[in-house]
Amino acid sequence: MPSIMKMPIIVIVGCTASGKSELAEALAESWPIDRSQPTTIMAVDSMQVYRGMDIGTAKPDRLVRQRIKHLMIDVADPWETFSAARFVQLAGPILEEHRRGRQPLILSTGTVLYLRALLEGLFAGPASDAAFRTALQTRAEQKGTVSLHRELQEVDAAAAEKIHPNDLRRIIRALEVFHATGRPISELQTQWSARPGDDSTLWIGIRRSREDLNGRINRRVKAMITAGLVEEVQALVAGENTLSVEAASAVGYRQILDYLSGNCTLEDATEAIKIKTRHLAKLQRTWLKRFSSIHWLEPGPHQSGADMLPAVLQWLKS
Repeated sequence: MPSIMKMPIIVIVGCTASGKSELAEALAESWPIDRSQPTTIMAVDSMQVYRGMDIGTAKPDRLVRQRIKHLMIDVADPWETFSAARFVQLAGPILEEHRRGRQPLILSTGTVLYLRALLEGLFAGPASDAAFRTALQTRAEQKGTVSLHRELQEVDAAAAEKIHPNDLRRIIRALEVFHATGRPISELQTQWSARPGDDSTLWIGIRRSREDLNGRINRRVKAMITAGLVEEVQALVAGENTLSVEAASAVGYRQILDYLSGNCTLEDATEAIKIKTRHLAKLQRTWLKRFSSIHWLEPGPHQSGADMLPAVLQWLKS
């Protein structure tokens, strides 16, 4: 199917819990028909990179990973600092290898910032400052994330306008950049330059109504608790090493850590996970507006991401 092989890279985007992984897995097993070049999935996700963080990050299970090769999963320990720069360092050569060799690759995107860094490049930002980040994390726990967002407004109003007041990780990074360089992160990010368009890449997006997506989020969170998310977090904090700021602030893990610390009930933590996940979905919608040429799929409330496979295969053949 030569027309299909003209499109070796597929990028799948959408809000969390929209069905991206379902579609990616179905597509990987159906495209291309030539099994001498099986399709690989690359997870573009800031938390699936961490070993031991499986349930809360919705990683594909062992059986799926035996059938389909997955990249950029379990490449760091949860006490390590991991950044978009580190992701690009590891994933960039893989992407270019697939492009050169016309090998089929699916980018299943959980973190749009990482996708943008991978495809457009990174600005020349400073290295992370663990002590400064820890201090900001402590202040956020004591005074709330909104207090840090107000501080960001004072030093970088442009960045504050784009960053949600609850997006602690990006707020910390923006304040860290200003602390290290004396320059706003919004100014440095103008150094990003989009790479030339590549007609070997197909962009696919899954877009659901808010009501449908919220229902899927609620069911996913309930399933994670049932699957053992609490026990997973207990195992992570039982080791000798302390979780990194990034790992500890992940949606789901932060709330279960609060529960294990006695700050709330499990019911409260579960509800907080649902709320934070909905906030994350809202942020992702905003980010995705920046990308053009996305072929949007709009599954019904009773359809999974995999049900969208025929439409995608049709696009590949056209």
